[in-house]
Amino acid sequence: MSAEQGLRAILPVATGRRTARVFGLLVRRHRWLALLGVLAAVGASVAAVLVPILLGRVVDLVVDRRPLSDLLVLVGGLLVAGLSAGVLTAVARWLVSALGAHVCADLREQVLDHSLRMEPARLEAAGSGDVASRVTEDVEKVTRSVQLAAGVFTALVTVLVTVVGFASLDWRIALAFLVVVPVYVLSLRRFIPQAELRYAAERRAAAVRTQAVLTTLQGARTVHAYGMEERQGQRVEEASREAMGAQLWAVRGFLWFANSMNFAEAIGLSAVLLTGFWLVQDGTSTVGDVTAAALLFHRLFGPLGMLLMTFNDVQAAGAALARLVGVADLEVPGSGRVADTGPRPSALDVSAGQVGHRYAAGPPVLHDVSLDVPAGTSLAVVGASGAGKTTLAAILGGVFPATAGTVRIGGRPVDEIDPTELRRLVGVVTQEVHVFTGTLAGDLRLAVPGATDEELWSALALAGADAWVAALPEGLATRVGGGDHPLSAAQAQQLALARIALVDPPVVVLDEATAEAGSAGARQLELASAAVLRGRTSVVVAHRLTQAQACDRVAVMSAGRVVELGRPEDLVAAGGAYAELWSAWHR
Repeated sequence: MSAEQGLRAILPVATGRRTARVFGLLVRRHRWLALLGVLAAVGASVAAVLVPILLGRVVDLVVDRRPLSDLLVLVGGLLVAGLSAGVLTAVARWLVSALGAHVCADLREQVLDHSLRMEPARLEAAGSGDVASRVTEDVEKVTRSVQLAAGVFTALVTVLVTVVGFASLDWRIALAFLVVVPVYVLSLRRFIPQAELRYAAERRAAAVRTQAVLTTLQGARTVHAYGMEERQGQRVEEASREAMGAQLWAVRGFLWFANSMNFAEAIGLSAVLLTGFWLVQDGTSTVGDVTAAALLFHRLFGPLGMLLMTFNDVQAAGAALARLVGVADLEVPGSGRVADTGPRPSALDVSAGQVGHRYAAGPPVLHDVSLDVPAGTSLAVVGASGAGKTTLAAILGGVFPATAGTVRIGGRPVDEIDPTELRRLVGVVTQEVHVFTGTLAGDLRLAVPGATDEELWSALALAGADAWVAALPEGLATRVGGGDHPLSAAQAQQLALARIALVDPPVVVLDEATAEAGSAGARQLELASAAVLRGRTSVVVAHRLTQAQACDRVAVMSAGRVVELGRPEDLVAAGGAYAELWSAWHR
């Protein structure tokens, strides 16, 4: 399976029917905007069609030498129709644009919500590039198409009303106009299936390109360290070349379609004029009717051209919309489960029974791990790099499910606990902590939106961060993250611990939370961690063995297995794997 096929399989693309259905459901949420938009568009089209019909009547008046008063009445009608068409067209486009903006906002929220709540295993397997391209490039493409959609909708209404106008003049002229239909149908039948394939391929290639660029930027230090600039640059260049090739493939198909549309318009206008000439010669139609028909057909060049020539953009937006609906349709963890919102205990037991795990099609990283962490006790997990510590911690914390075995929190299987409730029960702090852009108070309130300033200060004090926060230029109101006030690795971890204190979960999992801090910072974090963990059930992936020694029990891991389990002093006395680690640590 190619990289592109793998991305598509992991994050699906919705079918055209499903995309249309979801879009229709989103439109129904704003039905009044939709109804008013339709009425305004129909009114604008009727007024616009009246203009060439009235002009035809003016021609007949002049040919028949009718009184000037009759001519003035028609001219007045022309002015009213033209002004009404302009005003109603503007109103219709505004209403349809507003409707599209609301629909795009709803869809963006759904996509972001499902992306954030997506199973971490699926997210990791898909890669950040595909997810990022959907929630950025695809959302932007659909949003930019809102104005286009407004024009396309009003153009479609105009075409339908104009066809009725043709029929009101002379059914034979209307038949002459229909000679363009076979050309349009044949062109569309050839273009539509190809366009769907071409634009879907373009979006997939864009996702692969985004993935290549993101991984290069994220691994810039590694690229420089190993002198891989040229090789990595070639990978990005190859992905960009494939994306550009897919885009040009789509453009070539559109250019062929545009040429066929120009040919159809020439045939249609010629047919209308020739039929009109024959009817006038025969005395069964007037010069004014033929003039009106020619003006109507000429007026159709604009809306028909927009409908057909913008099919290029419509297909591209449709492909992007299908990718967004594919994410919005994903079943997120916990769907259908009801969260228990009752009082939480101060601590819960955690157990793992014959847990095994592998990532995608890779080799197993955990083998038959079984252990129990009684309520209110602490377990340190230690071992060499690659032993499976982080994977075990993530599974015990409910970050993602194990591929084998069962994890229980308070006697309940993790996969039966609603995700919202799970995050109330288990707090997880990893080595990589993100500081969100905004005020420091806002960063903390992401954990508990309704927390008061007093609660924030209490949490900061428990995490040992109240002193340096009070020393900031604006205290809790200081802007952090991004290009604002910088925080050290230790300070960022203290904020993460303060968030845990705010949530107040009965179970906490710390995954090497002191690894990125220096010696002094690590000691501060150990004290802060001990304060936050006190009275809770805790699983600590220990980077420093002084932290492991403070836990009730220690699990030593090697090659995905627990090779030793017991109290730290007993393991040191036993002279096994932990004793060797302890000795090496002291040396």
